Amino acid sequence: MIFFDQEAFIATHITGRTESLFKADLINNQENLQPELDHKNVLVIGGAGTIGTHFIKSLLRFHPQSLTVVDISENGLAELVRDLRSSVGINIPGDFKTYPLSFGNKIFYKVCTENGPFDIIANFAAHKHVRSEKDVLSVKAMIENNILYNHHLLHAFKLNPPAHLFCVSTDKATNPANLMGATKKYMEQILLAYGNFMKVSTARFANVAFSQGSLLAGFLERISKNQPVSAPSDIRRYFISPEEAGHLCLLACVLSKSKDIFFPKLNPESMKSFSEISDRLINWLGMRPAQCVSEGEAREIAHKRNIGSGDYPVYYFESDTTGEKLFEEFYSNFETVDLHSFQSMGIIKNSSVPSIGLIEQQMEELQNLLNSDSASKTDIINFFRRHLPLFDHIETGHYLDEKM
Repeated sequence: MIFFDQEAFIATHITGRTESLFKADLINNQENLQPELDHKNVLVIGGAGTIGTHFIKSLLRFHPQSLTVVDISENGLAELVRDLRSSVGINIPGDFKTYPLSFGNKIFYKVCTENGPFDIIANFAAHKHVRSEKDVLSVKAMIENNILYNHHLLHAFKLNPPAHLFCVSTDKATNPANLMGATKKYMEQILLAYGNFMKVSTARFANVAFSQGSLLAGFLERISKNQPVSAPSDIRRYFISPEEAGHLCLLACVLSKSKDIFFPKLNPESMKSFSEISDRLINWLGMRPAQCVSEGEAREIAHKRNIGSGDYPVYYFESDTTGEKLFEEFYSNFETVDLHSFQSMGIIKNSSVPSIGLIEQQMEELQNLLNSDSASKTDIINFFRRHLPLFDHIETGHYLDEKM
């Protein structure tokens, strides 16, 4: 992996912000945040990912009593511990434990029993990529992680709830065009249904620049291996920094009212294309993007290229993959939005939410689909079409695994 000043590049060439978008709201709400975070017992699920890590870093600017972190990535947890213990201004509690396991694992609930009760539970574990819907098996795995495990989590803490329970969502839950967005929208429905029994909240996101597994992080991987950079030229996205992602989730977790869905207030003019960021990154690293007409040409030029030469092969294309929207949106025309309570965040207010009984009935239907060997991807798409009226699946027959 090549080294470059990621924070400076994001501020200069992606967000245009040298300070966090959420700085003013953090300062203005310091007195509200501190009593909710100091001396509290906190459980973070999926804490080794980019958003989970920066949520923890934001949390540890305060003084929690204990911190338990669960993540399926053993290597990710090892790096999280090293990162936290090497950082300045981080208040790591004496009671700090990490567990490499899925929150769908039975041992997870033994971990909760041994280390709880918790005042705060924040869940960042999810399938996050549109590429996760390439066939029926990948879709079933995504449903299990994004829906079933969250349902089990909420049900397990219904009778003894924490003060704050937060599950991260995505902008793709707004008018979903892919199954990943549909699973997160349905997760929101389950979360809101349980909001009658405990305080729950979520946040829809912009793209987090250089987050683990993202296309931008892939740019750095490709360049470090002297491989061509490839990106869609027609898709535009909002971006926030990893630090801003942590700030947004901390604020949404603690300062919300039950059933609130937070989102960042961003100007549509700030959206950028991936190809634009690719060009800026290559220039930042002291090279010039050299556009190629095909993946094959880009691979061949990269293979023959002398390391350190000024031209770097890139291949840009118009997107034709399943589930891709050309733009981002954080709320639909059918949702009630509060744009005044916070300087940097809007809130979707949901006055009408499904009942627990209805959710349980639909979950049984979904579980039967997952258990059926004959259920097809179309059957699953039809389930979400029945229960998510704004779901409009874009199927092209092409998937991201077919591209560089």
